[in-house]
Amino acid sequence: MTSVREDDQLEALVPPTDEDPVAASASEVIGGPLGRRAETGAHRWWNPLRVLVILVIGMFALGMVQKLPCYNSGWFQPGDAQYIHACYSDIPHLFGGRGFSTGIVPYFDRIPDEVSTDFHYLEYPVLTGLFMEVASWFTPDGGSEQHREQIYWLVNAGMLMVCAVALVVCVARTHRRRPWDALLVALSPALALSATINWDLFAVALTAGAMLLWSRSRPLAAGILLGLATAAKLYPLLLLGALFVLCLRAGRLRAFWTAVAGAVGAWLVVNLPVILLARDGWAKFYSFSQERRIDYGSIWLVISQQTGEPLDGVNSYAVALMLLLCAAIAGLALYAPRRPRFAQLAFLVVAAIVVANKVYSPQYVLWLLPLAVLARPRWRDFLVWQGSQVLYFLGIWMQLAYVTGGNKHHGLPQDGYHLAIVIHLLGTLYLCGVVVRDILLPERDVVRWDGEDDPSGGVLDGAPDVFVLGRAHEPRHAAPFMGTPVEWGVERREPAGQRAVEGGGAATAAETG
Repeated sequence: MTSVREDDQLEALVPPTDEDPVAASASEVIGGPLGRRAETGAHRWWNPLRVLVILVIGMFALGMVQKLPCYNSGWFQPGDAQYIHACYSDIPHLFGGRGFSTGIVPYFDRIPDEVSTDFHYLEYPVLTGLFMEVASWFTPDGGSEQHREQIYWLVNAGMLMVCAVALVVCVARTHRRRPWDALLVALSPALALSATINWDLFAVALTAGAMLLWSRSRPLAAGILLGLATAAKLYPLLLLGALFVLCLRAGRLRAFWTAVAGAVGAWLVVNLPVILLARDGWAKFYSFSQERRIDYGSIWLVISQQTGEPLDGVNSYAVALMLLLCAAIAGLALYAPRRPRFAQLAFLVVAAIVVANKVYSPQYVLWLLPLAVLARPRWRDFLVWQGSQVLYFLGIWMQLAYVTGGNKHHGLPQDGYHLAIVIHLLGTLYLCGVVVRDILLPERDVVRWDGEDDPSGGVLDGAPDVFVLGRAHEPRHAAPFMGTPVEWGVERREPAGQRAVEGGGAATAAETG
């Protein structure tokens, strides 16, 4: 028999089949929407978190199977085989190409260039370099180089699977009453296809952990994880910008500076020893990012190839566009009728760098994945965006097959690839558009339908505004919206936190936690 407390906790959860017509329709395949009898089974082993973990492991394993043609031979053959099968991965190539197979210590030892007599250093941030090095420790010596590269990829895949599980758990627990939103992450086709291309999933998991800790009003711990994430990949630094604008509007700058202190401290702990002992090796990532020319996936590539102009000033153009977009996002956050949720603003600022950057690798979709789910947990919009990313995933490999296949002309020519770039950008901009609409029309925000302010906001959740642009500021937010948005198209049950529970009374969201 379940306790009243257990029933209360489960009552507070928001099943996706209650509010999302796509989820409700799809659930018919497995017997229909979640019923009352299932909802009262709080004691059962199959709670949302366990289901989500099993599903993401299954999807990750399917992604590994998709790489099987390359694992068997494609990575080790000259030509276009690894692109034709869309199973390319940097991991096995960099095992030898960056000296891990010969025991070179990243940042301290120079790596011989494969095509010249020059030497260079590892061009990854320090914490990602450590991740790569640790994986090499578990790759046994002996055997052929091909076999060792296969083992290195498997070791990295195992470590990245742990990151995928951590990612799903963090997303599920960030919005306490909405753990099932993480189903979008667990079943993401882009996650399955892109997880083992590179090491980005490590930084993505750390970033999701930082957002979870912020949602629990632990700014110092959130800052520490955000600093570690920035030591693995540069993009998480943008989340501090989103936090600054939100904390400024809410008058909670002390929490922001606490997070900044944690982030700076964690970043220095990881980076400072390498800066002091191997400065040239440490600086390689930053100089490489600055010197890198227009590359695959960016809108600048389309402009350059369509016009025939080299766009030598692309660094300035990309930075200017990024700053313009961030200024617009900051203005939106300070002008909106209700303070945006942290996840909404975080998604927009990271999407800005994706749109403005001079390169877009297919695994960059992982940067946006948890942010998109927390910002706009709607199956229709998510699937539109994911469809555009899967099309781009296929487009980049078919383009590379075309340019590396000699006279065979397999794959996708330049104009077709440009179309794939435009589709991925339009898919991202579409999702940005609905997030912006939710910010300007908070009654359309599915996370706030039952009166919640910002379940990922931590100390900002429910805080009054003290700095608002464009209108006289109100000391408190407007009255919470308790209706059913007309866009849903399904009859939504009353807020879970207001349903009557056995034993009498109505459990509020605050009581059920």
